[in-house]
Amino acid sequence: MRGIVAAVLACVCLSAPVVCMSAPAAPMKAVESTGLRSIAGWLKSHGVEGFLGADVADAIGIARAADVELIAARQRGFREDEVLRIAQLLDGDTLLFMVQRPGEVTFFLSSVRGGLRKALVSVPGQEAVAPLDAAEAESNFRREVLYWEGRIER
Repeated sequence: MRGIVAAVLACVCLSAPVVCMSAPAAPMKAVESTGLRSIAGWLKSHGVEGFLGADVADAIGIARAADVELIAARQRGFREDEVLRIAQLLDGDTLLFMVQRPGEVTFFLSSVRGGLRKALVSVPGQEAVAPLDAAEAESNFRREVLYWEGRIER
């Protein structure tokens, strides 16, 4: 699983400039906030040790010390047909959701307390990372939170 995560995340580690979508101005619903707290707690207790590379952290805007090459994470990943989903908990408050579908990789950076912060899509082979528009980002992010809440209940 770590090899898959590294390979997928490496697709984003391109030299292209990164443009990010800021979180939508609309307030986050209470159920979504509860979902993020539940997902973070689940990853703390049921996640496996993993890492996020410095180049990926830089590309999506996760702060790190200059000498840190790997950021520790608790993570889980699941594949269903052609879709690979990975959730990572970094520093106890930052959640990174990655969804890989044929032809694209979508990233949702959020905090447990503040909700969605950035939503990006990478198209492997095109050396480009672009923001999702606010409405699409919010809709897809909520769908991803619901997916992971469903995983917790299984």
